[in-house]
Amino acid sequence: MAASPSRLNPLKPAGFFLLLMGWILVLSAVILLRQEGARAGFVMAGVAVELLGLVLVVRSHIAPKPERN
Repeated sequence: MAASPSRLNPLKPAGFFLLLMGWILVLSAVILLRQEGARAGFVMAGVAVELLGLVLVVRSHIAPKPERN
């Protein structure tokens, strides 16, 4: 049985994808970069991407408010 189009929520997979990509960005920066300034910048960018992903995941799990007529 296929899910109805109203039930599909693209925020959930996008949020998990951003969580994963943020983590990979942080690990890559720590492993590959030697200069502290560049490393810190990429780590902060990775953490920001992870936070954005976390917000999307949390928002996708919040139940929608019922519509008022």
